[in-house]
Amino acid sequence: MNPPPPAISRISRLFPAAFGALLGLALVKFGNPVILGALLESPQGPWEWAFFPWPVGLAYPLLLGVAMLGAGAAKAQGFRLEAQGFRKLAFWLPLVWLGWQWLAATGTVDAKLTRWALAQFTAAALCFYLGYASLGGARNLAGFWLVLLAGFAVVLGSGLEQHFGGLAESREHFLLYVQPQMKEVPPELMKRMTSGRIFGTLFYPNTLATVILLMLPGSLGFLWSLKAWLTAGARMFLMAALALAALACLVWSGSKGGWLVMLLVGLMALLHVRFARRWKLTLVGLVLAAGLVGFFWRYAAFFEKGATSVGARFDYWRAAAQTVSNHPWLGSGPGTFGVVYQRIKRPDAEMARMAHNDYLQQGSDSGIPGLLAYGGFMLLALVGAYPRGTGAPDWPRLAVWLGVLGWAAQSLFEFGLYIPATAWLAFALLGWLLAGAANHIDKPRRNASLPPG
Repeated sequence: MNPPPPAISRISRLFPAAFGALLGLALVKFGNPVILGALLESPQGPWEWAFFPWPVGLAYPLLLGVAMLGAGAAKAQGFRLEAQGFRKLAFWLPLVWLGWQWLAATGTVDAKLTRWALAQFTAAALCFYLGYASLGGARNLAGFWLVLLAGFAVVLGSGLEQHFGGLAESREHFLLYVQPQMKEVPPELMKRMTSGRIFGTLFYPNTLATVILLMLPGSLGFLWSLKAWLTAGARMFLMAALALAALACLVWSGSKGGWLVMLLVGLMALLHVRFARRWKLTLVGLVLAAGLVGFFWRYAAFFEKGATSVGARFDYWRAAAQTVSNHPWLGSGPGTFGVVYQRIKRPDAEMARMAHNDYLQQGSDSGIPGLLAYGGFMLLALVGAYPRGTGAPDWPRLAVWLGVLGWAAQSLFEFGLYIPATAWLAFALLGWLLAGAANHIDKPRRNASLPPG
């Protein structure tokens, strides 16, 4: 086979860093739900551009440019779909899901919200295929992870700064200067600005927890893979510093679901450690007990007050289920849960724009077919992407998988699918994982199961 042209080879080498830079930028600047697009104005002046979130409309041209690089990278790598069986089905399901979203849009109750949701879903699906076809064939992902990790560091740095005094200053600025200029203040945003919970660069504290769940395992796996660059001591120091900062931000975010999902992810990681089964089960039991004791101690006051946010979520889910029952085929239209909920919620219930469960909202917004297509894709892709092997675990790849699993679990009571910062990254990593698993298992002659670094 003739070598690819030099220009295409340069594109292939450039793509991972460009894709990582876009996703890292999304963590810092595109952390708001897309359905709030009209409420977020473009920053004015250098200071606002540096420290304020950006409208998601600015992200789509950047993604299109990265996608053009990705097409060149896939061509240079000689991409061929080699997945078989249910992995091949997982590859095509995002298109089935996306097609149904466009069909459900024909009967939407709010065309503007649906346009924003469709743009987000299309972008997420594109990130999946870029992860599969372009990132999956890359031989060195150090550039991808380095710039992505830089974005994650900015998120954590922002969270730490908020905890140690910055949050009070941000609250004062918001109440004095930002709120009076807004036509409508979403309840979630007002709650975020008037509470003591940190949120970093994201929409609200639970979104920060979602980013930590998604990013921390893979980041630790990448740092551990840098054996050619750093000594074991240096790698352990960086991993400890990152883990400490991330876990502190998770606790200070006040996310109850994030705490429990991180505990689940940690326990699954322990189950892959290779030592005596009896000691492994003992360690898992001790960590589980310590995690649950810490959880109930930390949030004792929350449960004493009646766990109001849990009750509110049950009301959202009840409304979503009712909408599925009333509109089982096409739902109310992508992104329109809030419109329907405002009509059917209890008079004393707090207003919400999202169902706080991505899977149920798929059913509410696009009917049972939309729910099955999205839920089936996530299930098949996670199962198909799981790093299998008879020897020692491929820790860098397993760590990325655990992060995506944490994101998917958090989606049971959050709305990460509607936030570019989380959905684009999760879909891209899931595509990369599935490509590696398909190439390694279905076609062993090609080895795409390389560590992130």
